[in-house]
Amino acid sequence: MHQPTLFKSFFMGGFECSNHRRSDGRRLDLLAATGHDRWAAHDYAVLQRHGLRSVRDGLRWHLIEPAPGQYDWSSFLPMLLAAHRQGTQVIWDLCHYGWPDDIDIWRPQFVERFGRYAAAVAQLVKDETDTVPFYAPLNEISFWAWAGGDEAYFNPMARGRGFELKHQLVRATIAAMQAIRDVEPRARFVQVDPAIHVVAPNDRPGPQREAERFRQSQFEAWDMLCGEHWPGLGGAPEYLDVLGVNYYSDNQWYLGDGRTIERDNPDYRPFKGILSEIWQRYKRPLLIAETGAEGDLRGDWLRYVSEQAGLAMQRGVPVEGICLYPVLDYPGWTDERHCPTGLLGFPDENGNRKVHEGLADELRLQQMRFSQFSAASPLAQALP
Repeated sequence: MHQPTLFKSFFMGGFECSNHRRSDGRRLDLLAATGHDRWAAHDYAVLQRHGLRSVRDGLRWHLIEPAPGQYDWSSFLPMLLAAHRQGTQVIWDLCHYGWPDDIDIWRPQFVERFGRYAAAVAQLVKDETDTVPFYAPLNEISFWAWAGGDEAYFNPMARGRGFELKHQLVRATIAAMQAIRDVEPRARFVQVDPAIHVVAPNDRPGPQREAERFRQSQFEAWDMLCGEHWPGLGGAPEYLDVLGVNYYSDNQWYLGDGRTIERDNPDYRPFKGILSEIWQRYKRPLLIAETGAEGDLRGDWLRYVSEQAGLAMQRGVPVEGICLYPVLDYPGWTDERHCPTGLLGFPDENGNRKVHEGLADELRLQQMRFSQFSAASPLAQALP
């Protein structure tokens, strides 16, 4: 049975921090839209009361570096200090789909600027805190490459350039990791990408092979980072640390028509098998870095993911945590509808948020179940 050791709490909360530009050119800022940028200290305290002492949170690069090499920390420093004062452990997303407007993401300068920015962040965090820092350099390289490079869903709004964008994001991740390690050798990294399962809607060999090729594409970014694929990008084993696995109810679908494969369908692959495959492929610790559902399905989905994670851990798969994501309700990316996904809702004028009792009850139950797996030991040492 695997015993988690990396994080202060096995269950954690993730704050939606997307700040990309949509296809219509409008920039999103979910930290502001959810009120978390204003109420970060309050939010951390509330999550602590729910037993969530580790979180995912993010920086807004476009606000921090308004001009090349000029850093304004006013949007980040209050959050950093609030977390540090309260003893909340944070995995900091350095770039959650957004970047300063003066940078061309397709040029080498994007990689260079991101590396310098990452070093500056690491220096600030080192100067202001004394704990081992965790960073997620670039969120969801694979999804970003597809959405921004192939489908023009959001920035950089390209089509047919997904593989090129994936290469660029991998280069930037490597540059950021090396820059951070030069400042803080203790730093740990979470490389976050979705875990998927894709099958063809019939048994013909051609579609089945195509579906399998698509399914295998989920591993490309991690393979590039560790140097197994396209080693000319600079990948090496030391650039693959903790694997952040994002998993939602619609992460399994039929190729071609896009229909979601439901859990009661024989074609549905149990999540424990997906976790086991990733572990066997990379031999790295895993974090379920995003998972959640909407409305009254929130508790049931957490129960399923937790049960599957527990089964995987019984097989020796090193699952280090489960992150409720987003932990706050948020306005939808495209239509700004109220997305009721969180443990907590939108804030009132005093920063208070309504608790979703169904999810809170299930969280308490799962916390009790997983307490037997917890190991009261120091943070694990860096991977060789």
